[in-house]
Amino acid sequence: MVISDPGSVCSSTSPATPRDFPGLLELPTELIDTIFSYLTPLEIVRLSLVCRKLFVHATDDIHWHRHVLSSLPGNKIKSPYPCKTWRDLFVAHNQYWFLTKYKIWFCDRSLIGQVVIIRYDERRGCIEGYRLLATRSRDGGEPWAANPGVHIHYFEPKLALHLDKPILQFNVDSLENLMRISLSSPDSRTRATRRFFPEHPMRYSHGSDPRFSTFVLAKPLEEGDLVHHMEDHYPYGLVWPPPTIPATHRVLGHPSDIAGGLSPSHDQITSPTWRPSNRSEVSNLTFRIRQWMELGLPTIGFHIGEEIVTYSTLDPVLYTPTPERPWRGIWIGDYSVHGCEFLLINQPDIEEEGYKEPLVRLESESDEEFQARFLSQKVYRGRLEAIKLTGDPNVPRGEYTFLADDLGANGFVGIAREPPFQGARVVKSRGHVAGVGFIADKYIDSQLILVSHNRLAQYWLEFGHISFFERVDIDQFLVPS
Repeated sequence: MVISDPGSVCSSTSPATPRDFPGLLELPTELIDTIFSYLTPLEIVRLSLVCRKLFVHATDDIHWHRHVLSSLPGNKIKSPYPCKTWRDLFVAHNQYWFLTKYKIWFCDRSLIGQVVIIRYDERRGCIEGYRLLATRSRDGGEPWAANPGVHIHYFEPKLALHLDKPILQFNVDSLENLMRISLSSPDSRTRATRRFFPEHPMRYSHGSDPRFSTFVLAKPLEEGDLVHHMEDHYPYGLVWPPPTIPATHRVLGHPSDIAGGLSPSHDQITSPTWRPSNRSEVSNLTFRIRQWMELGLPTIGFHIGEEIVTYSTLDPVLYTPTPERPWRGIWIGDYSVHGCEFLLINQPDIEEEGYKEPLVRLESESDEEFQARFLSQKVYRGRLEAIKLTGDPNVPRGEYTFLADDLGANGFVGIAREPPFQGARVVKSRGHVAGVGFIADKYIDSQLILVSHNRLAQYWLEFGHISFFERVDIDQFLVPS
């Protein structure tokens, strides 16, 4: 930069040196807090060890309030009760916040499985998980007016959490937290050591379940181990979740009824492919629950009926609808004698060149013309997959229940003209059926009726009946009433 002062000795300034800029500690408090807002909890803790001033910033509740709320989608709590500060609350459930962050979990228990909603109860400072149940409020059906030989099943599902029997529960006053608080107190003569425990006992407050339960952190399989264990047919080498469900973390499961009724061995449970040895190896997308009954006195008793159930979650992108992929979501379907079952409706992204570019309305287009072009070029494109999150003795959890290979021209059947589907687009689909025990499974011709973005109907041509599927609003279960 040229200096205009003729009396200046130098004709240009020298390059700026680090001393010309304020250091981190010299920045205003607001800027330091802004920098902290970009840090993870672990990074904040590491920075707090640098000096007293950064420790003060790191322990400011504004940062821990933000991290707590980021783990509670759909549940903006107002108070850190029963803890005194938001930081205390975050630390109390430090290893478990990923459970509420992803909120919906599904497991490999038997062929049927379970869907569990994990949420936080502000009144008790408790993280709790409950099984999501569904029943039909109306059975039966009626003949289709357009074809009396086809039966349309009534479907008015009722959903509720099984609040009498939590699947998991973590309280602020757990033994682990009480020990941590005691060892961290100024009066303690014992130095608290940082030890990693992959298995944590759970203490239920309901008292109705005689089983003992522990929560077990899981280690995701590395690519080489995944190739070694994963098989291309059911039960896929007991890997969970199965390949039908998009996932970045997969682990080894051990559903007892599918694994020959045997409990996992000690060597299996403690093997490096099964159990994490430190925090960096822990999966935040899977976990296990180990359950058993104990006979005899606590010190000399023995376990019976031990089982390990493996849980996984979903990337929210998979079940969050978009204008172009409007059927993505968690759904519930009618399976006749098997009752209601939960599904993931997955619409994979289309990788065609130019597809992701926004559609621009032409000057000469009316609203109706633009909407028709949007539906044709953006919505009625690609594949729709219905994947069971819970199953039945015929087609188990983790399997496709039906597939529509193309919502566009290649799969187009027509527009329904008869009630109750008039105006709905109808496309070709393939329904998945099997014998009891998932024997001799096959796909049969069917048709998918796109009733709305929240309701679908599957016409099973060979069986002569039509069953309904409805979108599930998971967020309605996240805030305890």
